[in-house]
This record gives sequence, C-alpha cells and structure tokens, in this order.
Amino acid sequence: MNDKPLIAIVGPTAVGKTELSIKLAKALNGEIINGDAFQIYKGLDIGTAKVTEEEKEGIVHHLIDVYEPDEPYSVYKFKQDFTEVVDDIHSRGKLPILIGGTGLYVQSVLYDYQLEEEDISSEKMEIIKNKLKELSNFTNIELHNYLKEFDPETASTVHPNNRKRVERSIEFYLKTKKTLSERKKSQTFSGKYSTILVGIEMSREILYERINMRVDMMLQRGLLREVSNLVEEGYEHSQSMQAIGYKELIPVVKGEIDIETSKEQIKQNSRRYAKRQMTWFKNKMNVTWFQRDKQSLSEIADNVIQLSK
Repeated sequence: MNDKPLIAIVGPTAVGKTELSIKLAKALNGEIINGDAFQIYKGLDIGTAKVTEEEKEGIVHHLIDVYEPDEPYSVYKFKQDFTEVVDDIHSRGKLPILIGGTGLYVQSVLYDYQLEEEDISSEKMEIIKNKLKELSNFTNIELHNYLKEFDPETASTVHPNNRKRVERSIEFYLKTKKTLSERKKSQTFSGKYSTILVGIEMSREILYERINMRVDMMLQRGLLREVSNLVEEGYEHSQSMQAIGYKELIPVVKGEIDIETSKEQIKQNSRRYAKRQMTWFKNKMNVTWFQRDKQSLSEIADNVIQLSK
C-alpha cells in the first residue's frame, strides 16, 4: 500500500459494518470515518443506529454528531469534510477506515467522480423542464426509444416499464450532455488513496429478519421519544428528519397514526432501502464482497487484513 492507504466498508443496513470496522481498526491501528448521511447529525442517535461509546471500544470515530439537525448537508460538503479528516488521520500515521451505507457519499470520495451539479442557467433549466414536460406524454416504449437514440447502452440495461429510471437517464443527459454509460465507464478509483473496498452481504431472508429485529429494538430503546424531542425542538421539517425511522414516527407524535402502523412502515422502508443500497454498490462500485452467511465477522476481518498487506 502507498503512503495514503484507505479501507472502505460498504453493505446494506443491519449487515454488521460497524462491528467489522471496529475489528479492523483495532488490528490495523485505524480510525473510523462515518459515511452515513444521517449519523452526521446531532440528536439522531437511535434511529440511525449510531455507534455507542461502549461499542466504539476506544476507537476514534469521525464525522458523527457534527451538525445540528436543521443544518443542510450534501455530498459536496461530505467530500470536503472527508478530505480534511483523512489528511489528519494520515498525518498521525494511522489508517482511515470509511464505513458507509450512503452510496453516493462513498462513491464521491473513492472514485474520480465528477459531481454533476454544475451551474445551469435559469434559461437552460427552463428549456430542460419544458422538454421533460413534453416527454411526460410519451408512452413507456416511446420514452425508451428516445433514450435509445443517444444512449443505447444504458437503454439496453433498462426495461421500458422502468419509467423512473428511463426518465432519470434522459434528465441526466439533458443537464450534462453526457450519457450515464459514459459516466459509468469513467468511474475509476481515485489515485489519491490506495483503496481497499470491501462489502458485507447476506441472504435477503436473514437480512430482512435482522432489519425487523433492529427496528423493534430501536423502538424499545426509545426511538419514539427521540423523535418527539426533535419535533418539540422545531426540527420537524428539517432535512435530517427525512431519515427512515424519523419521518414515519412524526405522524405518531402528532397523533395522526398509531405506533404499530408506523413500526411496519419503518420496517418496510428499511427493507426497501437495503435493497436500493445493494443495487447501488453492485452496479456502481468495484467491491470485494464477503458473505456473512458463510463467514463470521472475525474471519472476514482476517481476510481484509490479508488484503491490506
């Protein structure tokens, strides 16, 4: 490894990333960097499965509890924060270990990823909106054929009935004049770090069972009280409260639905999120995967340590 080594751990929610990161940090003189979009916020502890002081086992963690719940945060800000933290960790001769469930955050710092939020003039934005409005009248087949005209490669991987994905591919092209297939080919590891990117996965049945149990545990630990406190403090409409486990409980706090209905919503949304996470990691990153069904976390940690040598 070069003088700027980095280990990154990805995987769906509830799969065991935190525990694995602790094992690696203890073995490799590492410090952990949070790559979850909502653990960055103060006060969102239980619902984000934020690591506790006891669970840290003395390992230093970064980018947790940094911002107030009403402060906006983005992938652009994360890149800035991440760079500062990694440079600090390296300066002290330690190994940074990024642990992330937010795919775009992880991708943005590991790859030569060009953030596409370039300045678009109001005139150009109006033209794009009008074009998208025109395309909204297209049938699924017509819309798919339109995508095929300028990005046949992406079109070949998307079913015509997956209208949302077809629309996103078209919108990306209209805004950037680049195709998604071109962008995907350009995504290579940044030469800035010597990166080892590993992931943990497990069978869907076991993962979903773990997610359901985790939601039950969060509610037992006082998640509803945590959400109620945040609402009382005036954070109800903040970006942070869009996190799964929080947005579903706000109606309970306001007396609009019962807790059992909310609990099932949290479980369902968490399962769907885990599925989206895996789709992102599998399609957009070159991950070395380990099966937790077949190996213990200790065995996985040993394998990752071997990769780092």
